[in-house]
Amino acid sequence: MSGIYIHIPFCKQACFYCDFHFSTSLKKKEDMIFSLIREIEIRKDELQNKTIETIYFGGGTPSVLNTFEIQQLIDAVYSNHSVVENPEISLEANPDDLSEEKIIELSKSPINRLSIGIQSFFEKDLKLMNRAHNSEEAKKCLEIASQYFSNISVDLIYGIPDCTNEKWKENIQTALSFGIPHISSYALTVEPKTALETLIAKGKIKNVDEEKAAEQFHILIKQLAKENFVHYELSNFGKQGFFSQNNTAYWLGKSYLGIGPSAHSFNGKQRSWNVRNNAKYIKSIQNNVLLIERETLSITDGYNEYIMTGLRTIWGVSLEKIRNDFGDSYIEYLEKQSKKYIEQELLYIENQVLKTTQKGKFLIDGIASNLFMLN
Repeated sequence: MSGIYIHIPFCKQACFYCDFHFSTSLKKKEDMIFSLIREIEIRKDELQNKTIETIYFGGGTPSVLNTFEIQQLIDAVYSNHSVVENPEISLEANPDDLSEEKIIELSKSPINRLSIGIQSFFEKDLKLMNRAHNSEEAKKCLEIASQYFSNISVDLIYGIPDCTNEKWKENIQTALSFGIPHISSYALTVEPKTALETLIAKGKIKNVDEEKAAEQFHILIKQLAKENFVHYELSNFGKQGFFSQNNTAYWLGKSYLGIGPSAHSFNGKQRSWNVRNNAKYIKSIQNNVLLIERETLSITDGYNEYIMTGLRTIWGVSLEKIRNDFGDSYIEYLEKQSKKYIEQELLYIENQVLKTTQKGKFLIDGIASNLFMLN
């Protein structure tokens, strides 16, 4: 089984914290859709006839597309791939795009999962991040969407300057009040060359407080556990039956095809990524040329990726898989490197699987990097 990711590189405006690839000009939208369809056709054999079980529209802001344009892209996938009977088809969306009319249209389309970028229900937070929607739009779209979709995920950001723990708890409760079965939540991160980095450097926005972010992360875990959410990946919480099939496939090492500028792909042995430029992407596709860089993963690369993804999830890192797939030297190295973290109660071993403790979750990226094997 495999998945297809389709990158829609357009946004109405730039959020200050975002470093994803997008353009705020929609002038080339029609050419882009043609190019996405053409790339799907050109690369139809790359997944080696594996069946598609997930289709994911990411970005950017895929909800800037109308339902006809979305349907064209879905039809292209079905025309060039074998697709399971009931695939998970997700659309990332912003509240300002989700009018009642648009939600109803989407509910009649093959889209069966919405991932809505709320980020916060407080006006001050939304303005600080330069989000395109306001608090009222956020609540209104969830009120309507929850009437037409059962599978909805909400994005929330914690660690926002001046967002107190009390306001953070209110953000969580507001999302839960709409019966949302999945929440993806991330710490506000200052990425290089973003507007947020510049504004902090100029003193116009307070810097991110990592200690407060850690507090709010643990508040999130506690609040959602009370509501029977499973913390199945570092940033993802879902009720049973509502885990993201698309993202779970990534973490479990399944193959996927990334369509569109900047999109990444993985076939089990190689990773590849498309050119990060809309004009170059469109021009190359029009000439039936793929501007793609590829790298073949070494055994060590595969080991390091498995450590990083495995420790972020409830499935952990199988010591048996390490031994079978990578060899005795890797299992010996892992046991040696993980010993101090086990003693510090940041990691533990259960049924020959290395997992992260509650205490270690917020630190897991740093812990995992210290378990990596250096080439």
